Amino acid sequence: MAAFKEEETLKKHDIIETVIEDVHFPNRGIARVDGKEVIIKNAIKGQRVKARVVKNKKDRAEASIIEVLERAPYETEPICPHFGVCGGCSYQTLSYEHQIELKASQVKRLLDDAGIGEYEFLGIERSPREFQYRNKMEFSFGDVERGGELALGLHRKGSFYEVVTVNGCQIVDDDFGKVLEVVLDYFRDKGIPFYKKKTHEGVLRHLVVRKAQRTGELLVNLVTSSQMELDLSSLVERVRGIELDGELVGFLHTINDSISDVVKSDETRVLFGRDYILEEILGLKFKISAFSFFQTNSLGAERLYSIVRDFAGETRDKVIFDLYSGTGTIAQIMAPVAKKVIGIEIVEEAVEAARENAALNGLTNCEFIAGDVLKKVEELKNKPDIIILDPPRDGIHPKAIGKIISFDAPRIVYVSCKPTSLARDLQVFVERGYEVKKVKCMDMFPHTYHVETVVLIEKK
Repeated sequence: MAAFKEEETLKKHDIIETVIEDVHFPNRGIARVDGKEVIIKNAIKGQRVKARVVKNKKDRAEASIIEVLERAPYETEPICPHFGVCGGCSYQTLSYEHQIELKASQVKRLLDDAGIGEYEFLGIERSPREFQYRNKMEFSFGDVERGGELALGLHRKGSFYEVVTVNGCQIVDDDFGKVLEVVLDYFRDKGIPFYKKKTHEGVLRHLVVRKAQRTGELLVNLVTSSQMELDLSSLVERVRGIELDGELVGFLHTINDSISDVVKSDETRVLFGRDYILEEILGLKFKISAFSFFQTNSLGAERLYSIVRDFAGETRDKVIFDLYSGTGTIAQIMAPVAKKVIGIEIVEEAVEAARENAALNGLTNCEFIAGDVLKKVEELKNKPDIIILDPPRDGIHPKAIGKIISFDAPRIVYVSCKPTSLARDLQVFVERGYEVKKVKCMDMFPHTYHVETVVLIEKK
């Protein structure tokens, strides 16, 4: 493949060397080559990179990094031994202060560019922990290279198939690495094959570890196909024998024959203990099962939900709708100071967990409804004083947003995990008679480009 020369027209597969001039969310480096904008993912402003052109359109090109030739002047040495090989933690060479400043500025620029004006921007709150903050990891079985030794960890940077064993991962605590090593050694000794995504043959698929940060309870879930009958009793005993900082409360075996590369359950067997851990958030207890959605940064979630509660303001004798309520965490945090909270969530298992957790916490003024927000909002008879929105990454369905606005709630608090969809949705609220009053970011995912944003919206 020919290197790019200045007098030539930029073409697909060309190799270019360029300096990253800016970074836009989500982690899109902006460079210019021969006057043309080139978007290069996973780059940092100030880096000089060698990249390969993968798309070439009339107005811009896209390229992928082959090599970072020169780091940005403010980059530091990474702490994690897997940095650069593993596909995670792309911001680890930035100081934490620089990371959060970058995230805050990217969110503000997106909202400003969307025409959202005259709001109070309250900056960004840092994660209580910079490292070892995750309470859940989904490790994949695979090989480092085709036909190589069995690996267990995360995908190699830029690869869908190759896996890097990440027993030194810095965003989970040491118990995760201890479990990973024991499970990997066991299956290497046994010679059991991993599940190949191309041929759909093999056995070992994922290892999911969850650990509550407040209680220290640990849950291990081994995910395999049904292509081999496994006696896992000796593995369970090995894992139970690990000297952990926390406490192993359950070991599960999930059978998953789905073709897609996601953790799903055709059948889940409890091989030891129970199928959930208990976590504590703001004085409330939450049962987290193997497949429950729960914020992956428990200590960060406390800060996030405190911002939500602050933005919601006076809630005594108020009716609150918690739409996209998940396992009902926000609803239950609001319930002690509200007249009634109604949550809607499409995942039935999450709704059952929300009801269980509400009972566990002695909350009698919470109602949880299973179904699509788009359809279920029409069935609600109560008129809300406050609506809390915590939609999935793609934001609110265009038809649902109109129905939500039609409730005419004086105050709406929007919790977003993707600022691009947030900016789009806020434009609709503004067009329909609301105004954005406050915006605050919360860093739940240090060393990555992800950021949570909480917005207070009020009826004009």
